[in-house]
Parts: sequence; structure tokens; C-alpha cells
Amino acid sequence: MTRIAVVTPDVLSARMAGPAIRAFHVADELSRSHDVRLISTAACDIASAAFECRATSFGGLRAAVGDAEVVVLQGYVTYRAPWLLRSDKILVVDLYDPMHLEQLEQLGDRPPLERRAMLDLTVRVLNEQLVRGDFFLCASEEQRHLWIGHLGALGRLNPLTYEADSSLRSLIDVCPFGLPTEPPARRRPAIKGVVPGIGTEDKVILWAGGVYNWFDPLTLIRAVDRIKDEHSDVKLFFLGMKHPNPDVPDMAVAWQTRQLAGELGLTGKHVFFNEGWVDYDDRQNYLLDADVGVSTHFEHVETTFSFRTRILDYLWAGLPVVATGGDTFGALIAAEGLGVAVAERDVDDLVAALTSVLYDPDVAQRARENVARVRERFTWSRVLRPLRDFCEQPRPAADAGAGQNRLVRRAVLPANRPARLVFRGTELLRHGGARAVAAKLLARARRAR
Repeated sequence: MTRIAVVTPDVLSARMAGPAIRAFHVADELSRSHDVRLISTAACDIASAAFECRATSFGGLRAAVGDAEVVVLQGYVTYRAPWLLRSDKILVVDLYDPMHLEQLEQLGDRPPLERRAMLDLTVRVLNEQLVRGDFFLCASEEQRHLWIGHLGALGRLNPLTYEADSSLRSLIDVCPFGLPTEPPARRRPAIKGVVPGIGTEDKVILWAGGVYNWFDPLTLIRAVDRIKDEHSDVKLFFLGMKHPNPDVPDMAVAWQTRQLAGELGLTGKHVFFNEGWVDYDDRQNYLLDADVGVSTHFEHVETTFSFRTRILDYLWAGLPVVATGGDTFGALIAAEGLGVAVAERDVDDLVAALTSVLYDPDVAQRARENVARVRERFTWSRVLRPLRDFCEQPRPAADAGAGQNRLVRRAVLPANRPARLVFRGTELLRHGGARAVAAKLLARARRAR
């Protein structure tokens, strides 16, 4: 048995977002053969009989990782725990979320200096992880192409790694987001006949997940406004408006979505917002009350390399899917007949797709049959097979230690000074408040005397 620590910076709780869900299932799958502990650097109030779950501060992370031989990590963990990069532990870096591309959209409404600071920091963290990691995970073949290019730019595609495995699968492999093997079971009604304004016979379009700047809920709302004129029973339900991790900021498009629904007179009649975040173990009740799952987004670089995890929940629940094309799932939906892939920002296309799936029983039935066939590809036990195989015989990368010091210096080139100061000030304000910022400025002034 290998001793493995899975570390996430996300909140492990009944209400979990994507990173925490993925970390939990990674730990669960690996615990079938290994000694696993799941660690959150934010908060943890869940438990598992199969493995240890706990929370720790970054100050306590070194002890929490303890005697682990392999550390599986994601996100900004190494920014706050840089000693992991210098340790002799085998590091598995989960790159399923290309967070630097995500931030190009996420930070679009922030001041330019703050945007540059955050993006510089993110690229620096990724560079450090790509230089040091022993094995990398990504969510699709498209993402793998992206990360192989990044690894090549940092010198990780070299004679040592190539001669060890010319396919590079032993360095970076595809482990998509997954779904449970068991189909969902309804425990209670959750939307139809429960949410005021939604009847038991209404047609429900479900938006399962958060509302972020890289999505396009506004075109969807305009489509619902059109559909309602012929079908008064159409209802659009947004499953989560407030992210469970307090470090994730509210985004401009969430406010715009509420505004547009209100201006069109749809709120509470044809568009409904769940203000909180649904418990992970309760989500199936909402999914099974829906008639179609939807995901609309813009076509840009984030789309190209995205992996829309919410669509997996639609597949799990056997729902037909209507989604914007241009990404991995858009191609899958079109190729396998899982629903309809629509053009970006095209209200007419979206109206036609949703009307067809909602009100043509033959279209809906064919999509459901295809979904039932395809979803087996995405069970956690299948998608995590490359990681499971690696952990059977964990090993340092073929080029471990070869010129790493020089490469690390190249990877950690600091952000420009103004951007760096803006980021540090913002982080200090978030975690320590105005007094912490004032104390820091006073200390700096004293040193300058």
C-alpha cells in the first residue's frame, strides 16, 4: 500500500464545488488499494469510513502530509506551501482546471493592475508545479495538448522523459471529471411542486452549477422569454448562485443575470434562482426533477480547453443536454446524440433546441437512450485509471533533479513589482482586514528609515 495525501484548497463540506468534489473522489478511488488521507487547507466537515478527512492551516500542512509518499495536489496549494516543491515526495499535480485561462474571463471586471498581478501569480504557480511535478493529470486530450506545450516550454520534454516514454503518458495523462457508478435515486421532490411558481407538470430547464463570467446565461434567459410565449409551462431553474467557498468572489454575470430576468418580468414566473448551494448528496433530487440540462458559454480560449463538469451530472441523471458547441462536451453531444449543441449567442438556435428537446417526446427519448449508453465512459473508476495505475508503482519523473534548479529559477520569475504589491495588498486585506494592511505599511515604513 502506498501512503497518499490528497490536498485541496477548496472547502470539503456537504456543499462542495468542483475542486473539492474531484479531490474527494480521487481519495475515495485510491483508498480502495492504498492508505489515503484527504486534506483541505480551507475547511472540512465531512467524513469517510474509507479514508481520513481533515482540515489544516498551511502552517500545519507539513505535519498533516507527514509520512505520505505521494502527494496529489491542485490549485494554489504550492503557493502557500512552497516547501512541497523542495520535498522528496512524489508530486502528482492535477491540472484539470486551466486556471490561468479561466482568469482571463473571471477577472475581466477588475482593475488592469489587479488582473495582471493575479494572472502573473497564477502562471508562476503553474510554472513551478510543471517544473517540479512527477506526474500530471488533465481532463481531456485537448487539455493534454495545452499542457504538453507548457511542459515543453519549461524544458520537461527532454531526452530523459522522451526515452522513458515517447508517448509521454507516463508524464501526463487524461483523467476527466467523473460520475458515480450507481445511477441517482430520487429521495424527494426538489423543484416541481416544491419551488413556488413551478408546478408538477411544468417543463424544467436546469442550470446545474454556478454562474461565472465565462458562461452565457443571458442568451439563455432571452431564449426562455421567447419560448414562454408559446409554452407557458417552461421554467428555468438556476441551481446555485453563491459559491460555497468564501474565497471565490461573486461575478458580474451573476448580477447581470438577475437584472435581465427582472427586466423581462421572468423572475418567479419563468426564471428561478436557488440562492445558496445544493448539498452534494442532495443534488440528484434536483437533477431528476428536470427535463433538460443546459450549459451556455462564450467561444474563447477558455472554452477550447474547458471541461464542463456540470454536464456530467446531466449524464448521470439521464438528462438530454443542450449546450453551446466549441468545447469537448459540445463535440461529444453532437457526435453521440446526447441532445443539441448550439451556436454561441444565437437565441434562435437555442429556442429551437430547447423547444425540440422539451416538447418532442421522440427527440427527448433518443437523447436519453444515448446518454444512458455514453455515461458509462465517465464513471470515477474508469476515468481515474491512469492515476490508479501510477500509484501502484509511484516513481519520480525520469528527469527528476536534472537541471531542476536552473529551471525553477526560470519558472519563478516574479511578477512586475507594482503588480506584485497590488496582489499582496489584496490578499492581506481579504485575510487580515484593514488593520493587517495598516500594520504591514507601518512595518515597511519603519524598515525604510
